[in-house]
Amino acid sequence: MARVLVVDDEPGIRTAVARGLTAEGMEVVALGDGRSALQAALTGGFDAIVLDIILPGLSGYRVVEEMRAAGVDTPVLLVSAKDGEFDQADGLDLGADGYLVKPFAFVVLVAQLKALLRRRDQALGRTGQRVRLGPLVVDPVSRSVSWKGESIELSPREFALLHALASRPDTAVAKDDLLRMVWGDEQAASRNVVEVYVGYVRRKLDAVGAGHLLKTVRGYGYLVGTP
Repeated sequence: MARVLVVDDEPGIRTAVARGLTAEGMEVVALGDGRSALQAALTGGFDAIVLDIILPGLSGYRVVEEMRAAGVDTPVLLVSAKDGEFDQADGLDLGADGYLVKPFAFVVLVAQLKALLRRRDQALGRTGQRVRLGPLVVDPVSRSVSWKGESIELSPREFALLHALASRPDTAVAKDDLLRMVWGDEQAASRNVVEVYVGYVRRKLDAVGAGHLLKTVRGYGYLVGTP
């Protein structure tokens, strides 16, 4: 189930889009102002964001700009009544992944949003094979992880990292390789970011008694060992 943030200051549009996407099987959080949207977006807990440009508190442009500056790469579909070529170019230059002009047909919104989600799925390895290492199960189709039947909640980036390592059991993976596999480009983030996310994943594995699986290969990278 994709988790989508919908941001629009018009209650009617916000409610209609949220209801429609929920009917499409998505989990939706709906907000009406830019500052709340930025705070929610910076958690990295969404698979995609539908974002109006004209918002109280902080414009959609600034929300995208600050997200990208903070290293949050959640796909963003901007929606706006502004239909000028320069308006669209500005949004895309700031880091948005798509631009939809109001008024729009809901089916077009859904089609664009699903296209963004498919591209994200491919980038995060969700089209890969289901991995089972003893009691550890990592399923890229449902994007679920469990240990001895107990579910482990991971963010999209955390899941991609664990899947990349678990798909190569007992094999050390270099930090630069993880940057390419999980972030899409070894220049997209620093090696320190990899260390931070490994720490996140390790803590969540520790919580269910599986932290011993994720090992550090000093001076090189990380591996997931077989139980």
